[in-house]
Amino acid sequence: MKAQQDKLLTILRDRFEQNAHRHQGLGWADVQARLVSKPNALKSLGAMESSGGEPDVIGHDRKTGELTFCDCAAESPKGRRSLCYDRAALEARKEDKPKGSAVETAAAMGVELLTEERYRALQALGEFDTKTSSWISTPKEIRSLGGALFCDRRYGKVFVYHNGAQSYYAARGFRGFLRV
Repeated sequence: MKAQQDKLLTILRDRFEQNAHRHQGLGWADVQARLVSKPNALKSLGAMESSGGEPDVIGHDRKTGELTFCDCAAESPKGRRSLCYDRAALEARKEDKPKGSAVETAAAMGVELLTEERYRALQALGEFDTKTSSWISTPKEIRSLGGALFCDRRYGKVFVYHNGAQSYYAARGFRGFLRV
């Protein structure tokens, strides 16, 4: 357990140092101290990392010390693709069911799906999902009509689209968001 934690912290530190533009004014020692005191957060970050998310710090509340992490892999995490949107969508499929849903997988990992606002904020830090797409948190009024939202970046712009919540594609996954 300790060896796994140390390995994860090394990976996170290296990524943190290589991408200082995502978290200017924040030092690794402060991040590590907060993470070590939050074992559930480390477990969630481990799940994000092991599924290809490449989590990194993208925000810091100076008053509370709260850190925000997000999957910063260039493309939607490979280990979280080919998922429909949620449990209701999964149950609605009569054949060719996907292996699961984005909402349930995120909950099991202890993370949230990005909102449209958070997705756009992430895109301000780099170019993500230029070949893939990612489910985002869908407002109830859209979901109640059978739809769900996803985003990507094409032609230098961020796009928000809709699809049936039961759909799934090899190039669509989701990005996790975690407050620590």
